[in-house]
Amino acid sequence: MNTRTIIATKVSLLLLAALSVQAADQMTKYYARSGSKMRIEGTSTIHDWQVEGTLIGGYLEVGPGFPSEPGQAATAGKIDAHAEPFIMVRSLKSIEKDGKPYSDRMDEVMYEHLKAQQNPKIAFHLTELTLKEPAKSKDDPYVFEAKGQIAVAGVTNDVTMPVSILPLGDKKLKVSGKTSLKMTDFKVEPPNPLGLGIKTGDDIKIIFDWMVGQRNPPATAAAK
Repeated sequence: MNTRTIIATKVSLLLLAALSVQAADQMTKYYARSGSKMRIEGTSTIHDWQVEGTLIGGYLEVGPGFPSEPGQAATAGKIDAHAEPFIMVRSLKSIEKDGKPYSDRMDEVMYEHLKAQQNPKIAFHLTELTLKEPAKSKDDPYVFEAKGQIAVAGVTNDVTMPVSILPLGDKKLKVSGKTSLKMTDFKVEPPNPLGLGIKTGDDIKIIFDWMVGQRNPPATAAAK
């Protein structure tokens, strides 16, 4: 390899590194905050049921063009975005319609069928985020289409769902959405509690509000 080739190679590598750093600088990262909630709704032959959890972890990372402030102008189209939200299976609890705890036994049956010991998380991996409708006012959310994979009980499936994102100001966002799934698509057998002939429906609905925010930079140490 001659000197010119070596120099050209080094310059190319430096340019690639600079572009990578620049691209990283243009991404904004939001981390999970308190105030989140995920709800799973289903049916059975005796009554409808619901479980809820409030500990949604993970992060959302977005690039240029993402509307981060209330009412910000935005153009429909794909947004450079990455997200890895998750919820721990054992944080889900069965509840009555009024929100009161329902049944510890139902919780244990749920954990068993979701294989919580081997697969402790329900996780979503975002692969594509497209802005469909800009916010109509400062108090309205932006409507997106999210594509990705959801992993439940050790099985991963593709999913596409509508998601609304509401900028709250103060570098915080509320990400909301819902989607319908089938237990058997994740090789989860609908429970038959206690073998009493009670049948649980295969179809479930997942509804969530995920609160995220940017981290504050560390305080500068006082000058000595």
